[in-house]
Amino acid sequence: MSPVALLSRRNTIILNVVNRWRKVHIAAGEAAAKRINNHNSNNRFLDSQLQGTLSNFRTYQTFKAMDAPKNVFSGVTDRFGGVTVDGKQETNLDHTQFKEKLQKSLDYWLANKKRAIWFRVYKEQADWVPILAASGFDFHHARTGVVIMYRWLPTDESSNLPHYAHTLLGVGGLVINEKNEVLVVSDRHAIMANMWKLPGGYVEPNENLVDAVVREVEEETGVRTTFTSMICMRHSHSGNFGCSDIYIVMGLKPINLDLTPCSREIERVRWMPLDEYFVNPEVLETNRLVARTYLDNRKRGVDFTCANMVHQVLKKEYQLYFVKEKEEESNK
Repeated sequence: MSPVALLSRRNTIILNVVNRWRKVHIAAGEAAAKRINNHNSNNRFLDSQLQGTLSNFRTYQTFKAMDAPKNVFSGVTDRFGGVTVDGKQETNLDHTQFKEKLQKSLDYWLANKKRAIWFRVYKEQADWVPILAASGFDFHHARTGVVIMYRWLPTDESSNLPHYAHTLLGVGGLVINEKNEVLVVSDRHAIMANMWKLPGGYVEPNENLVDAVVREVEEETGVRTTFTSMICMRHSHSGNFGCSDIYIVMGLKPINLDLTPCSREIERVRWMPLDEYFVNPEVLETNRLVARTYLDNRKRGVDFTCANMVHQVLKKEYQLYFVKEKEEESNK
């Protein structure tokens, strides 16, 4: 029985209205995303014609350059009253000059009731770190070649600064061919040797989920695929680096069937018949549940699909995942 049929009949009219609204909203969002993509791959500005189409969208500037005296660090202010100083904009300062300018800047920021002060310190400016630490700054996060330090200035309100990214994101691909065979791999460096699992891996920075799973499946198995549906999501804690972990499984359709395993990561790869997949002791029960869920959704005519959208305020593209009935596709 479809999700629509599970609802009481008295909700049918409302549901139809909601479905029509959702179709229009998603279609408009997809059109906006496509127009932005065609107009500017960097997604910086909207052309006047697009602005007319999206009259209910408005520009929202989250950062702006800070007006400050010459003896104060230049930076950008955010909507929360914070200031970010980028080390690349502050060069040719020796140890003494940096220390003096920092103190004058702190005095200025305190007098102007600034809140969080952020310093982006690069590897070549590592001697700034002990000076900032001695001035009350702490570490927020670090990446290759750069560390971000901060200080919360207000004394009459507690800090509500967000933690840095604390969750890793991974994807897996459930690929089923026309023979009802599942694409499975066995990792070369697996925790449990000889176990069969779904191909996949971590999502890279600025990579969409669909792009990530398609890439990972091809890298590990040589099989090129297209996205069909999101299936399941697993959320766990105490993973790598002490982070939480989100693992999302996508349904994929194979374009080719030839197998070319990645020699560095994959020990074995094969197409396993579904009947065997559901009873093979070398397949984890969680992965069998994923396959059952996918097949059940397909039987019910339900997809967990994806659409490219544009944020109405920030003008940023994003991907919206939502459930819809497959028959809606034929009604467009």
